[in-house]
Amino acid sequence: MHRSDICGQFPISGFLLTVDWCADLHLLDMLSPMERKRQGYIHELIVTEENYVNDLQLVTEIFHKPLLECELLTEKEVAMIFVNWKELIMCNIKLLKALRVRKKMSGDRMPVKMIGDILTNQLPHMQPYIRFCSCQLNGATLIQQKTDDSPEIKDFLKRLAMDPRCKGMPLSSFLLKPMQRVTRYPLIIKNILENTPESHPDHSHLKAALEKAEELCSQVNEGVREKENSDRLEWIQAHVQCEGLSEQLVFNSVTNCLGPRKFLHSGKLFKAKSSKELYGFLFNDFLLLTQVSSDKVFSSKTHLQYRMYKTPIFLNEVLVKLPTDPSGDEPLFHISHIDRVYTLRAESINERTAWVQKIKAASELFIETEKKKREKAYLVRSQRATGIGRLMVNIVEGIELKPCRTHGTKRECEFKVHLSCFLCLQDTLNPKWNSNCQFFIKDLEQDVLCITVFERDQFSPDDFLGRTEIRLAEIKKDQGSKGPITKRLLLHEVPTGEIVIRLDLQLFEEP
Repeated sequence: MHRSDICGQFPISGFLLTVDWCADLHLLDMLSPMERKRQGYIHELIVTEENYVNDLQLVTEIFHKPLLECELLTEKEVAMIFVNWKELIMCNIKLLKALRVRKKMSGDRMPVKMIGDILTNQLPHMQPYIRFCSCQLNGATLIQQKTDDSPEIKDFLKRLAMDPRCKGMPLSSFLLKPMQRVTRYPLIIKNILENTPESHPDHSHLKAALEKAEELCSQVNEGVREKENSDRLEWIQAHVQCEGLSEQLVFNSVTNCLGPRKFLHSGKLFKAKSSKELYGFLFNDFLLLTQVSSDKVFSSKTHLQYRMYKTPIFLNEVLVKLPTDPSGDEPLFHISHIDRVYTLRAESINERTAWVQKIKAASELFIETEKKKREKAYLVRSQRATGIGRLMVNIVEGIELKPCRTHGTKRECEFKVHLSCFLCLQDTLNPKWNSNCQFFIKDLEQDVLCITVFERDQFSPDDFLGRTEIRLAEIKKDQGSKGPITKRLLLHEVPTGEIVIRLDLQLFEEP
C-alpha cells in the first residue's frame, strides 16, 4: 500500500475515517495491515467517545438548564425527560479520561498497545444506563404529548434546537444517543478484538471487555423490558376493575410462586357460542377475561374501564387445546379449567396460535415451578437420617391470628425441625387444624421445633402471621414419663396470635 493511499481515507465500521490520527507516516508504513486496522478501530473508539461526551454536555447546556428555568414544564416533568443524565456524563467522562491517558502515554505516535484493560474496568461502572434507557421511552412520550398539547412548548424546544451546535437535531434525537452508544460498544470492541492477534497481551483484556459490553447491553435490554412490563401492569391496575375477589389483586407485584408478575399477551376474544366480546389479559400466573370497554389498550389517554368477567384462571390448573379440526375456518381453542371448559374464538388464526402457545408455555412453567417446590419439600421431609427418636406433633388450633389484609384467605402453618416441614390450611382467624406430623430427632439438646404461621394469598407471596419455637430439651423435661403434653405458645413478631399444639417425644433409646 502506498503512503498516499494511507493518507487518504480508511473504511471503518461502515463509514470513512481520515488517518490524520497518525503523525508518523513512516511508523504507519511499518505496521502490518491487521495492526493498521486495529489502530483505526481504537481511534474510532476514542474519537466517537469524545463526540458522544460533547453531545451529552451539550444537552445539559442547551436543553436541560433552559427547560428547568422556563417554567413551561414542572421540575418533575423535566426529571422524567432527562432521568439521570448527569450520571451518564460522569460515567463517560471517566472512560474518556482513561482512554486519553492511555493515548497520551504513546504521545502522538502509533501504536496504542493496550486498550482492553481500560474497557474491562470502566464498563461495569455504567449501570446508570440501565435506568436511563428503561425510562427513555416514557420521557420521549412526555415530550411528544407536551409538544402536541402546547404550541408554546413546541416553539420553545424548536428555538433551543436552532443552536448551531445542535446541527439541526431536536432534543428527541439527542435522548436516543445513550441507547445508541451503549449498543455500539460491543461492535467497536469486537472489531478491535478481531484485529488483535491471540498472542497480543491485550487480547485477553479485549475478550473480557467484549463480554462486559455485551453483558451491559443485556442488562439495559432487560431493564427496558421490565420497565415496559411494569408500565403495562400499572395501566391494567388503573383500567381493570376486579371487584368481588377475596383479596386485593395488585397486578404490579410479586406472584405467589413465580417471582415478579409478567404481562405476556392481550387481545380480543369471543365466546364461541354467544359471540360475546371479551378482552383477555394473560400474565405468567393467570388469565384474566374482562368485558370490553375500549379498544385503546395501553393508551394513556383513555379513561374507560374494563370489568372482570370471570375470576382469574390460574395457569397451573389449565389445559389448552386446539379443536379436533384445527384447520377449520374459525380460530377456536379450548381452555379446560378444573370442572369447566372455555371455548373461545380469537380474531385470527395467527392470534389463536399466539394465545395457545403463550398460555401453554406459561402453564408448563407454572406447573414445573410448583413441581420443583413440592419435590424439594418432599426431599426435605423424607430426610430420615439415623436419629435418636421422633417427635409426634398434633397442631390443634390457632387463636386470634392477625391478618395482614382485610381480605384474609387461608391460614397456613409451617413446622420445622432440622429441615422438615408440614402444612395445613383453614379459612378462619381461629382455625381448628387438628393435623398431625412427625419429625425424626438427631440431637435432643440442639434441635428446636419452629412454627411459622402464614396467610396464604393467591396473587402475592404469603403474609407472615407470627412465629414461635420450643426446644426439644424443654419438651422432654415437661413430658417426663407422663406421655403427650399440650402447649399453648404465643406467636412472636405480631400483635396477637397463639398456637395450641400437642407433643409426644419418643426416644428410641434413653440417652
